[in-house]
Amino acid sequence: MAKATAFLFLSLFLLLSISSQSRLVPDTSSNSNLSSDGIFHEPRLLFLESSPPFETCKQAYGILPCSTTFWGNLLIVPVYGYFTFSASKYISSGSELLLEILGSGFVGGVFLPIADALPNAIYLDSLKVKRLLRNRFRLEWGCLLGQPSCFLTLLWGSCVVVGKCDLVNSTSSDSQDSKRCSLKGSGVTTDAATSHAAKIMIISVIPFIVVQLPKVFHISSGSRIAVLISLFLAVAFLISYCAYQVVRPRIQKRRVEYVKRKHIMSGFIRHMHKTAMGRLLDENGKPNKPVIDKLFHRLDLNHDEHASLEELTALIAGINFLNIDLDKEDAIKKVMVLMDDFDSSGDRLIDEKEFFNGISRWLEEAKRSVVQEGSSTKKFDDFHAKTWEEYYETDDSNDENAEGVKTPTRVSIKAGLMLLLGTVIAVAFADPLVDSVTDFSNATNIPSFFISFIAMPLATHSREAMSAIIFARRKKQRTTSLTFSEIYGGVTTNNLICLAVFLALVYVRHLTWDFSAEVLVILIVCIVMGLFTSLSTTFPLWTCFVAYSLYPFSLVLLGELQVFDRAETAELRQSRAAGLWPS
Repeated sequence: MAKATAFLFLSLFLLLSISSQSRLVPDTSSNSNLSSDGIFHEPRLLFLESSPPFETCKQAYGILPCSTTFWGNLLIVPVYGYFTFSASKYISSGSELLLEILGSGFVGGVFLPIADALPNAIYLDSLKVKRLLRNRFRLEWGCLLGQPSCFLTLLWGSCVVVGKCDLVNSTSSDSQDSKRCSLKGSGVTTDAATSHAAKIMIISVIPFIVVQLPKVFHISSGSRIAVLISLFLAVAFLISYCAYQVVRPRIQKRRVEYVKRKHIMSGFIRHMHKTAMGRLLDENGKPNKPVIDKLFHRLDLNHDEHASLEELTALIAGINFLNIDLDKEDAIKKVMVLMDDFDSSGDRLIDEKEFFNGISRWLEEAKRSVVQEGSSTKKFDDFHAKTWEEYYETDDSNDENAEGVKTPTRVSIKAGLMLLLGTVIAVAFADPLVDSVTDFSNATNIPSFFISFIAMPLATHSREAMSAIIFARRKKQRTTSLTFSEIYGGVTTNNLICLAVFLALVYVRHLTWDFSAEVLVILIVCIVMGLFTSLSTTFPLWTCFVAYSLYPFSLVLLGELQVFDRAETAELRQSRAAGLWPS
């Protein structure tokens, strides 16, 4: 399947790279000395208006394909988007793997947040070498606004839907989802640390407010100063945010727990698969119930139709998670994670149905995390290796168990190569992606801003979004809190890093700041959703509709405000031309 996909992309590139030639029919209306060749008086319908003969496009680096037609760009944009997604994946994986070598203090607090936003920053920076026509410059705002808007609306609402549980005394009951679609009787509950992350995200929009002040108070002479002040604020907030994570690593510890749960799950699934008398997945890729039921009965030592804490502890103690022998205390910690995920009744016992449902959820996440063909044994081995790396990357306690990392030099080389490869891909394809989005916009008359607003989050952050939804599906307060904290943390770093790059570009190139519509949209989305979590820890199911509605609302509002801004700008130019307004 992977070879077929690669062949498809190669064939597509070869087809789109082929240039064709044709005879150009000149417009003879300006030269009466030319004689008619029989088509001079034919109607212009003979020409395809969507692709006039004189329109051309410039191939990036002289080899990458381009097109001026609708269908051509419809094929090219997803291809370049796929390379952008691959770059994001390599950078993210490499930066996380680097934690194994340098530790979670500096890398987790400083390097990792910057690396997560690096693809977006490269995409923004790709326009600095071009003539920044307005429709091209809007692409940057689409990239900047797309990720926060998508994460805080569509992803936030989806996490509420998939993670909802029954609300009892305004608090969600773990794994209890009997009320189904009750708008007020079901929902999710987060902890105080999640509210803290939301407040930090609200603070991150202060530079957006500062840069807009001259526009609000009609002070045209202060626009450039406001851009500079806002730039310094964005950089200062970013440094403070990273330093805060290093000095008080509360946010990093939540990330450690987020990855630990994935690691425990992968080790357990791998062990179950190797000890099972058969395959955990059937031929259709579905959980194999007979095999899983046999595993449960082997686990149930006293044959009481329940797996107790003692039985689970004995099982976990025998699983080789990190090539390190576990003591009883470590085994109990891992058992509690397993019990939290499997025990839907809350009686601290796991029956056969709960065991099957829990294993099924973990198998589904393992399949989603490792997308490849081959045997299920290889899939689970690869998934375990992947989460083993992530576990070591984020856990400070592993410093004392350094012997568990048998080849640190090899790991560091691998991390460096992944970072280098991701950065090279991002830099190489950022420019062609900008060109193809612009060409697609010209061919369809769709503003390029909206294309990048919708497409870029899918290209650069779909992996994080899928992980968040899978974690929320566990229907536990703890995992839900970790999921929402990851969302708010990602938006915070994106706001600060990408805005800093954007403002630096505006200031250095002496560009005029007139992006009031875009600033208003990001303020509304970030402040509304930030206040949601800052002022409350429980979110009934109906709140997902508020989040969902903000996405189309922001698009419509943005379109209307941009039309208003263009009309206002045109009126101002006319007034200046007539001498009614000072220039």
